[in-house]
Amino acid sequence: MPISRRQALAWGAGAAGLCMAQLTYASGHKHRRPIPGTLQLAAAWEQTGGFHLGVLAVPAATAPTLQVLTALELPTRAHGMIAPPDGSVLAVARRPGDWLVRWQPGNAQAPQWHWIEPARAFNGHVLASPDGQRLYTTETDLETGASLVGVRDARSLEKLDEWPTHGVDAHELIWDSPQGNAPASLIVANGGVPTSADTGRSKRDLHTMDSSLVRLQGDSGALLGQWRLSDQRLSLRHLAWNTQRNVLGIALQAEHDQESERSMAPVLALFDGQALHTGALAPLNTVTATTDSHNLHGYGGSIAATRHGWAVSCPRAQGVAHFGIQGQWQGLVPLPEACALAVYNTQVWAAGRRHSLQDILASTPLLHPHSAALAQVRLDNHWVVHSGISG
Repeated sequence: MPISRRQALAWGAGAAGLCMAQLTYASGHKHRRPIPGTLQLAAAWEQTGGFHLGVLAVPAATAPTLQVLTALELPTRAHGMIAPPDGSVLAVARRPGDWLVRWQPGNAQAPQWHWIEPARAFNGHVLASPDGQRLYTTETDLETGASLVGVRDARSLEKLDEWPTHGVDAHELIWDSPQGNAPASLIVANGGVPTSADTGRSKRDLHTMDSSLVRLQGDSGALLGQWRLSDQRLSLRHLAWNTQRNVLGIALQAEHDQESERSMAPVLALFDGQALHTGALAPLNTVTATTDSHNLHGYGGSIAATRHGWAVSCPRAQGVAHFGIQGQWQGLVPLPEACALAVYNTQVWAAGRRHSLQDILASTPLLHPHSAALAQVRLDNHWVVHSGISG
């Protein structure tokens, strides 16, 4: 069960000193200075009952293991995050969440915590405006169940406005490609899964699911369009643009009553700005870690655009599915409990349970074992490339 608002406020007030401290790892160092040229990734994870936000690094030549540079303890599990150019990380609690935090990794400055307004819950994702002056968060009205986009001042984190998403269970949001001189619009994935404020994440009345993709005017929130898949039990959740082809990829989660239907469901949908449709299923001869071929378990954990199309992590199928630009099946890259994805210099990185893969589309992806500090860690859905720890 999620912590209550009162518990969250008490935690925030009583643990400010704890949150400012960098956590100590097996090396005994509270902060590792990065080696120049190393890739740094902002990540969230769970470890021995605690929740953390941190920066990981892979200095490929000198220390090929995935290492923790620095980390921040959190009151509950994080989900989506962004890494602005100033070196900070903004992360939001997993739905239904109470908190949003801005953190400067490697800096003694106290994290900036913001607790959500009454009768609202965060839905796990945050997005910055192109000029960096505003933040947009997906949220739920706990009294009505309707989803909203919260418009926030990027410096204070205070809410300035809120817009309806014309659905429930809004999840990730992303900027649409601006056309001409018109203001950029927002694309929001309404997951469509009904829940209740009394029961947190528990799903109910799945026969009433109404998942949709909506386009909202970027300066007013006005509804510009709404699209649905023909199968109402496919929940639209995570988003990634393939900018070379101007096509949006959406990771899906199947919510059918029968396990056999869920396991055989697609994990990818595509949106070209006018129409929404699903990608290909895995072919019957797909080799997975399960006993059933043609089985990705209907669960896409995260999505990234690749130089050839799309990568969708499938933790229940123990790998990363690869699709062409039109959604055609390309194969499954094995990786136990694969989930978080990141794109760096056209290479797609994928996080697993004990190892991570560099350039999953290569004929032989590079395998990076996790350091001892990450031995018992369960990484969350998302990675974000970080500009580098300062100080």
